[in-house]
This record gives sequence, C-alpha cells and structure tokens, in this order.
Amino acid sequence: MVAKKPEIQYVKLFINNEFVDATDGKTFSVLNPSTGEIISNVSEASQEDVDKAVAAARAAFKSNAPWRTMDASERAALMHKLCDLIERDLDYLARLDTLDNGKPYTESLGDLDYSIKTLRYYAGWCDKIHGNTVPCDGPYMCMTRKEPVGVVGQIIPWNYPVMMLAWKWGPALAAGCTIVLKPAELTPLSALYVGALAKEAGFPPGVVNIVPGLGAVAGHAVAHHQDIDKVAFTGSTAVGKKIMQASGASNLKRVTMELGGKSPLVVCEDCGDLDEAAELCHTAMFGNHGQNCCAGSRTFVHESIYDDFVKKAVKLAQERTVGDPFDEKTLQGPQVSQQQMERVLGYIQKGRAEGACLECGGDRLGNKGYFIQPTVFSGVTDNMTIAKEEIFGPVQVILKYKTLEEVIERSNKTEYGLASGIVTKDINKALTYAQAVRAGSVWINCYDLCLPQTPFGGYKQSGHGRELGEDGLDEYLETKTILIKVQVKVS
Repeated sequence: MVAKKPEIQYVKLFINNEFVDATDGKTFSVLNPSTGEIISNVSEASQEDVDKAVAAARAAFKSNAPWRTMDASERAALMHKLCDLIERDLDYLARLDTLDNGKPYTESLGDLDYSIKTLRYYAGWCDKIHGNTVPCDGPYMCMTRKEPVGVVGQIIPWNYPVMMLAWKWGPALAAGCTIVLKPAELTPLSALYVGALAKEAGFPPGVVNIVPGLGAVAGHAVAHHQDIDKVAFTGSTAVGKKIMQASGASNLKRVTMELGGKSPLVVCEDCGDLDEAAELCHTAMFGNHGQNCCAGSRTFVHESIYDDFVKKAVKLAQERTVGDPFDEKTLQGPQVSQQQMERVLGYIQKGRAEGACLECGGDRLGNKGYFIQPTVFSGVTDNMTIAKEEIFGPVQVILKYKTLEEVIERSNKTEYGLASGIVTKDINKALTYAQAVRAGSVWINCYDLCLPQTPFGGYKQSGHGRELGEDGLDEYLETKTILIKVQVKVS
C-alpha cells in the first residue's frame, strides 16, 4: 500500500511561467472518483484567460524570442531536463493521477514511464529536423525549410492525463512551437504539476501555458481562437466535429484529432492457446477500466471455439480485482466520474434490453465511488447498441463469426477505424486481415502496443492526422520553399 493523498501543490492557471488565478476568480471542483469527495478547487479559465495564455505563447514565438533563437540541441536539452524532473517526482505524479483519475497506482507508474520515453524520443528529433535541396532547371537554386507551425492549442482527455500531455508536448516542443494546453476538467492536477516542472527545467516564459477549465468555455475558446495556428485534440468524435467546425468558422487553423473507436479484435480457430487468447482479449478490453479509445471493444470469436472462449472470458472477469486503486492487488479502480459510471450502466441496460446474454457483472459495485463490476456479454449481434457505440467502460462484447471474409466485412462495418487486432498462428490469414481492415493500427497476436516511434491515429470518424513517430512530428511543421536566382557568368 502506498500513501493515498499526495499534497496538492498547484491549482491555478499556468500562464507565462507563473501560476495565476482566473481573471474572474472562478474555480471548479475536482473529485476523487474512488469516494466522490472533493480533492481541491481549481482555477477555471475563461475566454479572457485563454486570450492571455495565447498572447504569452505568441510573444514566446516571436522570431527574436529566446525560444526561437535557441539552438535545436539546447531545446533537446530542456526536454531531457524535463524528463529528469518527471523521473525525480515519479512517485508523486503517479499518486496524483491515481487520486485524480482512479487508475491503479501501478498503471499510473506505467503511464509515466511511457510518457518519459515519448518526450525523450522527440527530444532526439530536435536537431534532426531539416529541409532539402531540390534540383531545378535554369539559373536557380531551390531549397526547403521545415518550420514550426506556430502557437498550438492542445486539448487532452482524462483517461491518460500525463501520457496525453506527453503525446502532445513532445512533437510540439521538438518542432519549436509554443503551447496552450487545456487539460480535461476531471483530471487537471498532474498537468499543472508538469507545468511547474517545465519552468524548473528552464523553458522560457510563454512556451508552455496551461488553462484548466470547462470544455464549453476554455476548450471552446481554444478551438475558436483567431491567433492559434493549430489545434490538437484527443476525445470524442462528437466534440471532434465541433472543433472542425470551429476551425472553419475562425481562421482555418490546422486540426489533428484522435477520436473514438469501436475496435475489432478477432480470435481465429487456429489461435493456439485459448487461455492466452482469452487473457489477451481480457486485457485489451478491461485495461484502464475500459476507458481506452482503442480498446478491443468488439471481440469476434470463431464459432468452433466460441463457447469455450466465453467461459474463459467470464472467469477472468469474475476474478478481476476491483477496488482501492492504491492497493497493489487492485486491477480496476473506479470510472472517472459519476456521469461516466451512469453512462456505462446505461449501455449495460441497453445490452440486456436488446437481447444480449449478460454472462457476469452488469451492476454498480458498492455505493461509494464510481465502481462498476467487470461485465461480459455473449450472444451479441452487430445491430445491437453495445456492438455499435463506444461504451468506454469495463464491458466486454463477444460476437460469433464463421469465416475470415465475413469477419473482415463486419470489422469494417463501423463509423470508426482507430485500431484492430487478430489472434492466429496463420501468417497469411493475419496479413490478409491486416491489409483488409480499415484501421490506423493492426495488432497481430498482441494488442494496444503503442511505441513512441510508431504513428497512431484513425481512419474514418476516428480522426485524422497522426500522433507519435515522425508522422506525429510532421503535424507540427510547415514546409517552406525558397527559390534563388543565381547570376551565372561564364568567362
């Protein structure tokens, strides 16, 4: 057991390297999802506060400002220093996210380790961003430059508070952009703390700004701001559509988005060890309490092994330890909020009403905090709500299929296209599926393996653009072409 209540150090807006109150003095309450009790009150950013943050970021982006005149290797050194400080305060940050988000302490530690790797990966890119020389006819010389896109607004979700910050900050800082970050109102505490670490690391004022607040106010202000050059968003498809509309209604700012998913995970008759396959699918669905955009939320199982698979899936769900996220034995903590808990329970009721077989779970666990029993449905058909819509909770939906051709067609019959997976010992079958499925990631005999160097993003209504890897860096860069007429004198 680890200490449960880290001291909350930062609850104000972080603008121009200073923690400041909201202009109108407003605050909002941040709750502990394990108890429903208030952790602290946090300053609530208004339109005016976002304007101040953008002005600070714009000043820091001026061509003669320290950040813009800094050598790229020095920019990398600052990012590595930030990573060193996160490592120094790893335990505190993990406890902070566990308190604020409800995820088990061990998972919070894992998130932070991955966040550090992501930031260090992009630090390595800082002095490797360059253009090309382009051959052309006539007395001309042509070159290209890669330049930062400018001031970027970043809106991150509550399910991976520090990791989503790292996914956004890494490429933006490596490219030389300046940042206005709007963390999720449910989980703003760790982002504010990392802001303090950025100042301690030596980032110049205005390079990083953090404006916690409500999506309808602070998020709206970021999306519509005329002086923000790009918005990067991770969240629901519904909100993603609003951000696209905001771009068109304002200054046509560049937008990259990672949105919802209803990802298929196919278990073939030749999967090999059925226990291992069931465990893989269990982890793919129940990891992070099911609050994962690329969760394997449609489990397709071949008819020849379906019944045995369902039995194993039920056993794993029933054995899953739900409770205090600070207890080292806990695998699943609470959902992040009462609203999210009620939303998931509503989907469970729809599954039962539409004829799916509830194999286990299905109810709230206890009457304090936002805990839900791990839930498994069998007998699910494609037309059921739980097979079509993103539940974002600990609910495994198991469907039966007959042929590879059929399951490919059914996998693609969705408005989403974020991720997918297949479990098989037949490499031809695996590659056939991988090429045919319309999804940004395909995992073969594994799932949810995201690496800093591999691009991540979705097809269709799961978003556009990519995060991570070189592709993620490109989203924060503009390409400039420079043509020079050369005076050639032949003696």
